[in-house]
Amino acid sequence: MPGPMHRPEKAYRNMDFLNSREARGLRIISEYLEPYARFHRFAVEDTIVFFGSARVMSPDTAARELEAARREGDAAVVERAERAATLARYYDDARSLARRMTAWSKDLSNTRRRFIVASGAGPGIMEAANRGASESAGLSVGLGISLPNEPTNNPYVSRELSFEFHYFFMRKFWFAYLAKALVIFPGGFGTLDELFEILTLVQTGKSRKKMPIVLYGTRYWEEVLNFEPMLRWGTISPGDPDLVHRCDDVDCAFEYLTGELTRLYLDPESEARGQKPVRSPAR
Repeated sequence: MPGPMHRPEKAYRNMDFLNSREARGLRIISEYLEPYARFHRFAVEDTIVFFGSARVMSPDTAARELEAARREGDAAVVERAERAATLARYYDDARSLARRMTAWSKDLSNTRRRFIVASGAGPGIMEAANRGASESAGLSVGLGISLPNEPTNNPYVSRELSFEFHYFFMRKFWFAYLAKALVIFPGGFGTLDELFEILTLVQTGKSRKKMPIVLYGTRYWEEVLNFEPMLRWGTISPGDPDLVHRCDDVDCAFEYLTGELTRLYLDPESEARGQKPVRSPAR
């Protein structure tokens, strides 16, 4: 005897299938289409991306940890806390720069262009950038990534523009696609990965838009990055180091970024010079 009639589950409601290996392509395309829809809804076309370490503390937190380390008295612990306190200045600088860039963008008479601060949504430099934007009452984007034992998106990301990605490459796509400028603060492997991905796109011409890139923090980056051996060995071209602009204070970064963004995207003569506005998927 046949059993009772039943309604089978639709494929797009079948979570076992959607989480399976066979449905990986659907998950990947979802991480393209869902952000696409949200960016379109909120008219986000142009971002200023802040990259930097999640481990950089705010000055207040770093000062408290240094005081605790000194009470403990272990020399190695004190040394680490002193380095963290030195690095904390970049938290304040990222916060201040994001606040100023957001205020500048909100005051633009060109209503089509809004340069919105974006970060990886985590703590450290990312939190500082989103925090600075929120202090200017501006929207900010947080492109988070799900990682084991990592906190969720920081509380300063605009809720409507807060994302969590599973795939690093889809997250990096959205960083690169909407970016009109980048600011690279001191960071580790992740920051270097993001920096060199963008540099490669610009160097090879795969990114057709002009993109000012600020390498922020002379003391740190002079120790970490040295392009001279690559020039000497001929593995990069003589002009490649000029793809980045080095700054060590907020005024330098603010003046460079606003000047370049104005020249490239706000100057009505920029199209006549061959720099056509780059459209995001939101248009």
